[in-house]
Amino acid sequence: MIYLSLILMLFSGFTTGDSNSISGRVIDAKTSDPVTFAYIHLEEINRTTATDIEGVYQLNNIPKGNYTLTVHRIGYKTKNIPISIGDEDLELDIKLNQSVLSAQAIEVTGQRDGVSGSSLEHASRKVLGSELRRNLGSTLSQTLSSLPGFDQRTNGSAPGRPVIRGLGDERVVILQDGVSSGDVSAQSSDHAVTIDPVSAQEVEVARGPAALAFGANAIGGVINVVRNQIATNVPAKANGTITLNGESVNTGFSGAANVTIPIESFALNLDLNARTALNTQSPKGPIRNSYFNTTNDGVGLSWVRDWGYVGGSLGFYGSNYGIPPNPDGHENGVDIEVSKFQYVLKSEYLMEERFISTLEAEWSLKNYNHKEFESEEVIGTEFGLVTTDFDINAKHGGFGFITKGSLGISSSFEDYAVSGASTPNSNSYAVGAYIIEETDINNIHLEGGLRFDWVKNSPDEREPNSRIGDIRARSFAALSSSLSAIYSFQNGISVGTTLLHSFRAPSLEELYSEGPHLASYSYEIGNPDLDPERGLAKELFLRYRGNRVNLETAVFHNHFSNYLYAANTGQPNNRFPDLNDYQFTGTEATLYGFEFLSEVQLFQSFVVDFSVNYTIGNQEAVQPDGSTETTPLPQIPPLKLKSGIKYAHKGFEVGGRYNYAAEQDRTAEFETSTDAYHKVDLFTQYRFSTKKLLQTVSLNVNNVFDTEYYNHLSRIKDLRPAPGRNITLLYRLFF
Repeated sequence: MIYLSLILMLFSGFTTGDSNSISGRVIDAKTSDPVTFAYIHLEEINRTTATDIEGVYQLNNIPKGNYTLTVHRIGYKTKNIPISIGDEDLELDIKLNQSVLSAQAIEVTGQRDGVSGSSLEHASRKVLGSELRRNLGSTLSQTLSSLPGFDQRTNGSAPGRPVIRGLGDERVVILQDGVSSGDVSAQSSDHAVTIDPVSAQEVEVARGPAALAFGANAIGGVINVVRNQIATNVPAKANGTITLNGESVNTGFSGAANVTIPIESFALNLDLNARTALNTQSPKGPIRNSYFNTTNDGVGLSWVRDWGYVGGSLGFYGSNYGIPPNPDGHENGVDIEVSKFQYVLKSEYLMEERFISTLEAEWSLKNYNHKEFESEEVIGTEFGLVTTDFDINAKHGGFGFITKGSLGISSSFEDYAVSGASTPNSNSYAVGAYIIEETDINNIHLEGGLRFDWVKNSPDEREPNSRIGDIRARSFAALSSSLSAIYSFQNGISVGTTLLHSFRAPSLEELYSEGPHLASYSYEIGNPDLDPERGLAKELFLRYRGNRVNLETAVFHNHFSNYLYAANTGQPNNRFPDLNDYQFTGTEATLYGFEFLSEVQLFQSFVVDFSVNYTIGNQEAVQPDGSTETTPLPQIPPLKLKSGIKYAHKGFEVGGRYNYAAEQDRTAEFETSTDAYHKVDLFTQYRFSTKKLLQTVSLNVNNVFDTEYYNHLSRIKDLRPAPGRNITLLYRLFF
């Protein structure tokens, strides 16, 4: 409440600005029929709504300025419309063209109906609509793993975390509605991400300057799961979704319901979901202790006025899941129980005609608890983490050669406690300030960002003579930067480059960990003398967006002067000889590779797609004689190729996909190689409208031939294969 009072006091010193609305109809460009349940998103200030049964929509509380209006509907080509809001409300009817291209990696990029340049969101990848439902998995990483360059680090069925171009853990920031997850999933392979994608309206992935608003360490990218629990727009009437999903490989079932209810100037959002599954089946039999039970629920209330909005949400995530047994860890496996309570307050204030057009403030508190049961009564390790974040962001319009931009301040406090190991209780304090600007020069769009961060990690008590060294408080400060340039031709082709200089302070675990971790089959040893991680990311990309063809290719190169990770020493621990020592260390490292994806419409109703991606990771390992040798980094995914064909007509889709992963024999010391594999998936989907409802049914068969294969990023790949044949049936109702 102290933070909320601070926000309101801050806002009371300003006069409200004028706001307007955008309204109209969305219709089929060919038939002029209304397009129902089209998802409409005003990118820059996060206003969302959906069309009703008559195709009518309305967005309120829009300050003066220039924006990008995105309209998406299954079966139609996503449309991005540049708009300008002045002194009056804007009435805008929108025509959508039917399309059988799924645009599995929907890029808001390239030429926009003859308008050159692009907006900040052009550097973002979005997954939504039919592709989101087709690939919906039990975890966020499983949902995204079909995209080129995306993989997942796993340790059983429940704990999975996204890996992008070989980068994961702390280098990929995971958010829900722009709020950090507040868990310890980046710390270890057995820790689950406390965000469920089943109720997601869309999933966004940002790189480059846009990522600096969320931290200096997101060299891999920022993943934001959009659920809109705190509404920014009051809908004309109640709307929402109901989702049911079942799968055969683990006798799993999930259900979710989301509804937004207008109450005069208030918008009430209710979000309930639950998942349950038994042990996962593999071609070699069941994977013992791979069950999970999860719920992720929330309620949000917004008060929306002409001056902006203020709102809050309460959320709960609860899960219990199993980690499969390992003779080198725990022969019966480990059972994990997780709970997280999340409290969020957000507010936006629209200013008068002045330099700052919009002021946003956000406060969140996440109370996370994680217990690892070695038996029904014995807790081996318990983690507790309380995270408090407070952020202020100001958006401004154009001045000089600058088109628009934003600047902000962020702060974070972590209270971390561990029992069952020698790791000391500790705290982390972080403050950051950033500025992100963009401009258009003819057909060239430029974005640039700077961010300064100060981080202090401090144990509750100093231990100068601990087994791992002098455990003491450490402070780190550095400047990060990013620059992106995109040149858009008039024929749908765009070429661009992105540079990012990242900074990451060592985490509390990397500095102070010391003790057994049976669930990840390791004895973890921190290093209190670690220096911060610095990286330089470079990317060059070429894209083409046409009516019947989508193409994209990219090459990337990431160099780290001090890459931090837990290295397997190959040495059994003296106190726990069944576990190897994993020592946190820093090394010079390089990751580079390429991606290519294409989607081509053949005839009227057939689409073929193809993608390939490859990442190489090397480190400069110090040898016993003091010399250095270039060796592979651990946990780097192999070359992957995917090819698919789809038939789509009106509301019906059917198709299949071939997946190939090459052998991964570029392995680090004490890391085992993984054989190549071939896998085939089939899918079908049907959508239909009845009165005031839109319904979709999806039937997928993954791993059709029950192929025995192994995920190189799985912590249990040496013991058990990946899941076998899986038949999933999903039903979603929009109302």
